[in-house]
Amino acid sequence: MAAETRKRILTSGNSVLPWQKLKLTSNAQISGTLIIGYKLSCNVLRFFCYFRLYMLNIQSKLPGVGTTIFSVMSKLAAEHNAINLSQGFPDYACDPKLTDLVSKAMKDGFNQYAPMAGNTFLKEVIANKIEKLYNVSYNPDTEITITAGGTQAIFTALAAIINPGDEVIIFEPAYDSYAPTIKLLGGQVKIHELAPPDYHIDWDKVKKLFTPNTRMIILNSPQNPTGSILSEADMKLLIKLVSGTDILILSDEVYEHLIYDGQKHQSVMLFSELRERSFVVASFGKLLHATGWKLGYCIAPEMLTKEFRKVHQFNVFSVNSPMQQAIAEYLNEPDNYNRIASFFEKKRDYFRQLMSDTRFDLLPCKGSYFQCASYNTIGDEKDTDFSRRLITEFGVATIPVSAFYQKATDHKIIRFCFAKEDSTLEMAAEKLRNV
Repeated sequence: MAAETRKRILTSGNSVLPWQKLKLTSNAQISGTLIIGYKLSCNVLRFFCYFRLYMLNIQSKLPGVGTTIFSVMSKLAAEHNAINLSQGFPDYACDPKLTDLVSKAMKDGFNQYAPMAGNTFLKEVIANKIEKLYNVSYNPDTEITITAGGTQAIFTALAAIINPGDEVIIFEPAYDSYAPTIKLLGGQVKIHELAPPDYHIDWDKVKKLFTPNTRMIILNSPQNPTGSILSEADMKLLIKLVSGTDILILSDEVYEHLIYDGQKHQSVMLFSELRERSFVVASFGKLLHATGWKLGYCIAPEMLTKEFRKVHQFNVFSVNSPMQQAIAEYLNEPDNYNRIASFFEKKRDYFRQLMSDTRFDLLPCKGSYFQCASYNTIGDEKDTDFSRRLITEFGVATIPVSAFYQKATDHKIIRFCFAKEDSTLEMAAEKLRNV
């Protein structure tokens, strides 16, 4: 009987340590005490395995990076049932025609992998759109790539170019993905800080940031979070700076259609000296009121696009197929993108009107769907503390602009998103009048 028990334990699927096997194969009589000891040994072994996993030496590539401010404030807003004017997404539905086109595309069989570089029809529609807007021709086959949103396009463009030690100039306050991505790739972030109220770029100071290692400059116009825009004069000064260099441009133009007061969007695509060295990033989420679809694209000369696609194919390979087909059909009608500026300009004007009898000082907003405001006349607490208090005490969520500076520079400015229903803006303004 004892021999059979020994055999059953030794041939079972349980993990048995060598010293346990030695003990079990001895002539000692197997007893209840030995079985209990065997079970305890397995539990001790599991404990040490878990402890070893916990103690693995993992060296973070981004040790100073936590959860984004957008996620933090949106979570806090949900916990306190606050009106969320923090994160940049609409609270209204996109055009039903567009969702119907998505459904149609799925029924028509667009449910398998799209081509790596994107739906051919969609790329042709984008090329036609660019030609109409900027009088510039891009080859849809070799110079336009569909991406899983603007942020993926930014990451991929940087990953394709930046090597350890390369320097990238950014303008802060800046969209929060730029600096971490550069650092992740081993690059060095060179910062030119901008200040309210107009967040003007001092190009002489930018020139002083140039070194032999300068590889790229990241532009963002209209800018998140400030709503400022680059002028034609800015672009001409930039041309002078990069002329005769190998410096590339990454132009984040996801808000290209959200520009107001009769201003013209100064895309790098308008300037041949910049176009030949630029990645241009655009977003369908902003354009179509559908941020959750995470679709965008990158435009670049063929030489740069080749490098971009080398990374893109091993990053996401391809993106949502039925949505690409639907967007292509939708944007094939220019009115569906030409009217977006007037739509958001009315939103901006209405929100500014609602805020006129609050104690906040509104900064200029020339583009995007963000409105920045100073609370200097209300108090001098940190913008992060003030933003939290707006949620917990007044029921409105915003974003502290210091979150867009690597050094957390605090000018007592917060950012509102006005891509909301008029009723949402009205309720928010009513609460903010009590601040």
